[in-house]
This record gives sequence, C-alpha cells and structure tokens, in this order.
Amino acid sequence: MKYYFTTIIKGNFDIIIDKVTNELKKEGFGVLTTINIQQTLKNKLDVTFKKYTILGACNPSFAYKALQAEDKIGTMLPCNIIVQEIAVNTIEVSAINPLVSMQAVNNNQLEDIAKEVSNKLENVIKNMHNEK
Repeated sequence: MKYYFTTIIKGNFDIIIDKVTNELKKEGFGVLTTINIQQTLKNKLDVTFKKYTILGACNPSFAYKALQAEDKIGTMLPCNIIVQEIAVNTIEVSAINPLVSMQAVNNNQLEDIAKEVSNKLENVIKNMHNEK
C-alpha cells in the first residue's frame, strides 16, 4: 500500500490549487497552512525550483477524535497534500494516505478514523478530474 494517493491533471497551477481546496471543503477539510516551496527555497537558498506547494488540510471532527484517542497524534497533523508542476500545465496532486502513516502508531482506536480520513482524501484526488 502506497503512503500517498496521486493523480496528474492538465491545467493552470494556481487554478488547480483552488480546485484542490474546493474538493477538500466538499470532504469536510479546511486548509490550515499553505507552504510555497518554490518561493521558500528561492528566499532561503537562492535556488530555482519548480512550482511546488504543500497544503496542510484538517478535518476538525476527525482531528478531534484522533486527538482523543492518541494525544501525540498531533505530530502527524495536518494531512499534507502536495501540488507540483511536473511540466508546463501538467500538475501532479498527491495526498498522504493516513491509513499507512497511522500504522506507525500502536493504537487500534485510530484505525477506523484513519480509514475514514483516507477515504475522504482519496475522494479528493479522484474528484480532481471531475471538478470544473
């Protein structure tokens, strides 16, 4: 089982980020953080890097359930989704598979939560092709 879900779609990078954000909202997630890796690497290291953004997404109800089951699970929150330009107008969108990452934690209560969150994030990736 892969530790991420991924898809490649054609389109404008910034528009794809908006589409990802909209699909996340449909699944109950909000974007807490947006990290522009391209800009950060340019500012900190003066290197040129491709368009690459990390979105830190959180579904509050699932985060709350997970934190009740395991108080250190915050080290694995929020769920990261990456949007990267692999060629001009060719964008790869990838999301963490929480079911895989939760295997590192010995807590049976987290398994059902991780399954539900994994299903929602997989839906986000699948629905990127359907979003207008």
